[in-house]
Amino acid sequence: MTNTLTARRSVLDAPDEPDFARMRTEVGARVRAAMAEQGVDALVLLMNGYVGYATGASWPLVDAGLSHVERPVAVVLADDEHPHLFMPFRSGASAELPVPADHVHGPAYLEFDHGVEQFARKLTDLVPPGSNIAVDELTGAMRRASAKLFPAGPPTDAAIVLGAAQLVKTRDELSCLRKAARITEQAIVDVQKALAPGVRQIDLSATFVRRAFELGATTNMLEAIWQVMPTSREAGVWTTHGDLALPLLPTDRELAAGDVLWTDISITYHGYCSDFGRTWVVGEQPTPKQQDQFRQWRAVLDAVLGVTKAGVTSGDLARTAIAAHGGRKPWLPHFYLGHGIGTYPAEAPMIGTDLGQEFDDSFVFPVGMVLVLEPVMWEDGTGGYRSEEIVVITEDGYAPITDYPYTPYGD
Repeated sequence: MTNTLTARRSVLDAPDEPDFARMRTEVGARVRAAMAEQGVDALVLLMNGYVGYATGASWPLVDAGLSHVERPVAVVLADDEHPHLFMPFRSGASAELPVPADHVHGPAYLEFDHGVEQFARKLTDLVPPGSNIAVDELTGAMRRASAKLFPAGPPTDAAIVLGAAQLVKTRDELSCLRKAARITEQAIVDVQKALAPGVRQIDLSATFVRRAFELGATTNMLEAIWQVMPTSREAGVWTTHGDLALPLLPTDRELAAGDVLWTDISITYHGYCSDFGRTWVVGEQPTPKQQDQFRQWRAVLDAVLGVTKAGVTSGDLARTAIAAHGGRKPWLPHFYLGHGIGTYPAEAPMIGTDLGQEFDDSFVFPVGMVLVLEPVMWEDGTGGYRSEEIVVITEDGYAPITDYPYTPYGD
């Protein structure tokens, strides 16, 4: 298996520094091509990841969950190479926007009726009558004013357009993803050094966020997870699905020697996400049984990587993982074996979900798609093992983005 993996593994084909102008041109072309394929004349985008993808606008956030009310809004027209950007007023926001000055507008407050009325007038000026409009999100105020906003009929789902455009990354997008991963991994070094009995989960978060922003992070994409895993399902948090609860937000709980931590971290670099996961043991070395779980996890990951390449399907990876795990699914029932990543930490495809085998078998991997693989090993009495690996799909294999050790577990 090692020789096979070595043959399939290649160096990431991406520049050390992204060319943002080139990236905007290439991404814009992909968006308009996807619009043409879906018969969409205009996109109205509210979600921060989609706005950043379509426009290149950077809207720094402490946490991506705090992105409502005062946020950028984008309007993308099928026949215009430059998107329109509605920008809020904020002290410290970048004055250098990646769209022409005549495509930059004042804020659109789409959570409020008066804001939607103003936006509807702007939209009438920009979008020709009878156009097919797609939106990624509808606020309550937008629903109430739907007839004014969308006189030609109800809007379609912009996620279908953006999902198709985002599936294959440009070389500069890959560069951004690698930068995001490197920032995360460098900041994690400080966090892992601070890991000791008596340290609080929120202290780890503070250490990580400070260092990540010092290194160039744009956004803390989600609240960092340092989850203490129970030694049994019965000892854990009750869930409606009867399985392990993941993720759970950090608290001021002090960590104890022997605690098994599952980590889950995501920041962005110029809008592109990292996704970091490792398993740590606080103040002690893993037990032989825990080391065995890591070896099982590694065997599943190696088996999956052994078949990963362009032209295979999500179903191929899921079946390989299950076979390598003795016929059992090596992932949590309410999660997945793997997922895409880009301007969101989890994008299509989602491998092994309740969408079913038919869906997985229909999703064929293209060259340039980025995949996060996250098998999970669990056995009562151990705390389990989980880590995440990011790879780029190549013609005959994969190119890794992740570059962080599995300490305190084996290599």
